[in-house]
Amino acid sequence: MRSFSDLRNFCEYIVKRYGSPDRASEEDKADEFRRIYLRNMPSNLKVLRAIATACGIHLNGLEEKVFPENVRGYHDVFEGKRSIYYRKNDTVSGIENTILHEFREMIEPVFAQTCRDYEQLRTIAVHRAANSFATSVLLPRDAFKAAVYKMGLDIVGLANLYRKSCTQILLRMEEVLQSELFFYGALYENSFRDGDEWKVTCWASGQNEECPEANVSGLYGFFPRKGHPVVPESLVDMTIKTGKPHIVQHITIVDEVEYDGLTAIAQPLFLPEPSLSKVALVVLLQSESEKLLPQVKRLRPTIVESFYKHL
Repeated sequence: MRSFSDLRNFCEYIVKRYGSPDRASEEDKADEFRRIYLRNMPSNLKVLRAIATACGIHLNGLEEKVFPENVRGYHDVFEGKRSIYYRKNDTVSGIENTILHEFREMIEPVFAQTCRDYEQLRTIAVHRAANSFATSVLLPRDAFKAAVYKMGLDIVGLANLYRKSCTQILLRMEEVLQSELFFYGALYENSFRDGDEWKVTCWASGQNEECPEANVSGLYGFFPRKGHPVVPESLVDMTIKTGKPHIVQHITIVDEVEYDGLTAIAQPLFLPEPSLSKVALVVLLQSESEKLLPQVKRLRPTIVESFYKHL
């Protein structure tokens, strides 16, 4: 039986099974990683440490001051010794993500060595691939999608359930819901560097490809993008001011009657208590509003009957 403690063997397996690394999506590579290394075990930090050790990868926690801003980890290969470095004071989920992210980046040049026709990804592309790979390992598609619907697209609730960041949850929702549901989601945070001003720090959206009419289009600027400040009297503004979840039942987006409109729910996150650290916003077509019911039943949000052409 082939030993996958040699990363080259894992890469050769991917090439043999799919023909080339670029014919296997990051979801495919993550599925193979779970099947070969996890073997039905949970993808927690203890198990990931054991896998790294078995693969001859040394894990090293370093002080935060060693890392450049916005860098959570890196890896190197020196004299055949493979090492992954992560922020020692990072969250458990952050360390898990870093280990898997760096594992994926580490095997990229090995793919190029094992498949003559494969063109190695460039820096930005391999970084994106590593993000997708890590998230796909930690949040398997089918189980995660089922949880998304069961919890009513509750970003904060899913983050608590999986012990992951709201950002990772939102971006994974975009991946698993893409092509089957129109939705918009955003996270608002107060950096305090610009005064007491809340802004979008992450957003995601999905489209219903099976039913093109079950989408919203032509609303340029309606859905806030990264860096967009909170609009006064918006649903998020109400949530920030009161510290309580809010739902607007009907958002009129155009005057024509054939459009059903939108519904939206905003939920505050207090971390650490009692500080309000984030607000999660989810928007659906009003005709799909029943998908939010599990979240609504848990949160019992303040109800706003309608908005006109704004969130």
